[in-house]
Parts: sequence; structure tokens; C-alpha cells
Amino acid sequence: MKSGIHPETRPVVFRDTATGDAFLTHSTLDSDKRIEWEDGATYPLIDVEISSASHPFYTGKGRVVDTEGRVERFERKYGSYRGSGRGENA
Repeated sequence: MKSGIHPETRPVVFRDTATGDAFLTHSTLDSDKRIEWEDGATYPLIDVEISSASHPFYTGKGRVVDTEGRVERFERKYGSYRGSGRGENA
């Protein structure tokens, strides 16, 4: 690895503003905000809006919302593919 070109990494706490969960990890980011961690040391604090603690993909709470009946509207406009006989072996 070439010396002198890589940014300095440091321990940083990332806090999810949606859930309040906090994670101690290494990052190149720095912040003026500080937080005292469980080990008694003080680390820079970075607030994030979404993390693995609140993202629907990671929490399993994701939903597909069809607010306007888009499938039904498409089928009304272009017809239903189901039962049309197209694509089936005759």
C-alpha cells in the first residue's frame, strides 16, 4: 500500500436518529459533536437518518404499496395478460 495517500481512520459513533441505536466503528469522518461511549472513552458522533436498525430491507418491515391500484389500472387500459391464451402452447 502506498504511504501518505490514504485518509486517517478513527473510531466514530454513528447514531440512527429514527431508532436511537448507536454503532461504534471506524471511519474517515469526523464531527464536532462528541459522545461518551460504554467503555468510558469519548468519540466523534455522526447522526444518520437511516441505518441497518431502521431501514425496511434490514428490519424485514418493507412493504410494497399499491396506492392507486396501478396493476388494475394497467389491466383496464391494456387488457389482462392472464387467460388471454398468448404465450401458451396451443
